Amino acid sequence: MTKRGERPLKVLMTADTVGGVWAYSLELAAALSQRGVEVSLATMGPAVTKEQAGEAGGVKGLQVIEGGFKLEWMEDPWDSVSLAGEWLLGLEESIGPDIVHLNGYCHGALAWRAPRVIVAHSCVLSWWEAVREGPPGAEWARYGIEVEKGLRRADAVVAPTASMLESIKRLYAFNAPALVIHNGRSREAFRPGVKEDFILTAGRLWDEAKNIRALQSAARSISWPVYAAGAHEHAQGDFRPDGSVNMLGRLSKDEVAEWMSRASVFALPARYEPFGLTVLEAALSECALVLGDIPSLRELWDGAALFIEPGDAGRLALALEVLAYDRVLRARLGFLARERATEYAPELMARRYHELYCRLSGTPETEGEACVL
Repeated sequence: MTKRGERPLKVLMTADTVGGVWAYSLELAAALSQRGVEVSLATMGPAVTKEQAGEAGGVKGLQVIEGGFKLEWMEDPWDSVSLAGEWLLGLEESIGPDIVHLNGYCHGALAWRAPRVIVAHSCVLSWWEAVREGPPGAEWARYGIEVEKGLRRADAVVAPTASMLESIKRLYAFNAPALVIHNGRSREAFRPGVKEDFILTAGRLWDEAKNIRALQSAARSISWPVYAAGAHEHAQGDFRPDGSVNMLGRLSKDEVAEWMSRASVFALPARYEPFGLTVLEAALSECALVLGDIPSLRELWDGAALFIEPGDAGRLALALEVLAYDRVLRARLGFLARERATEYAPELMARRYHELYCRLSGTPETEGEACVL
């Protein structure tokens, strides 16, 4: 393996342009660049937006290569997934990475030359299990088969929480070493401001997993207004606003950060959330957190948030109303959330990934000496 003195460690990373994987990938690439690691980001799904291109342009040394292929969880994706595989192998040939970092599953089964790391951000089968409370339909049978094929060929499997890792181990058979590496978010991007009397939520509002219906129901009986940032219309969603929640629509990263800086409370009564970057962003903004009582969120935020059973809109309303009237409790929970959030820093995330990359590629870990922690 080529040593650091000859050239930097190179990583070919895949990402989609929807959801939290994009933000995760940029945070990780930026933190890895501080360790002398070069990242080439191969994107699939919708085209990179102007805002996303601007974000990527701010990451030192990051190369973004757009593919535009369907993602494995989309409707009838398999011809496109196959074409994407050919494209990715061509990128490996031209880039010559030391590590292939896959933020999806199916392409783990490709004939890669470099060691492959698969990161389990979420999956359809675990989503279905948590949200629909039963086995998925027959239309997802091939998805499960292809995901397992990818995992079986991985050199390492990573998940952002122990809860997510346990789900993956239970649902799919694979023998690769598996570990937990928490996601991270930059403190510079999300800071507390002057808090105002309102409750905020954010994310893919159309996704049943976020359980915005419960928040909408709770909003009808509480004194503070509730605002929601994010898309609520989607072919795969059926959320219908009824006026109880003020819909802000899609916002830029800076606009979300500004709303979070002013929000006193952030609510996400999720039924399924393998990590929850929006929760971390709200915590960095010193919002008091009210979260769905599910294993992953308990794992990350126990002792620094209020937890409510996702299906209990009445208790959710009560918790939000208590926070609206109790300034001291709000301030305490906001402080605890921000303190906990410092444990999920991009620098820590990058250090763990860099250690893994070096171990798999046989590269001396002294490459990390360039890191500023």
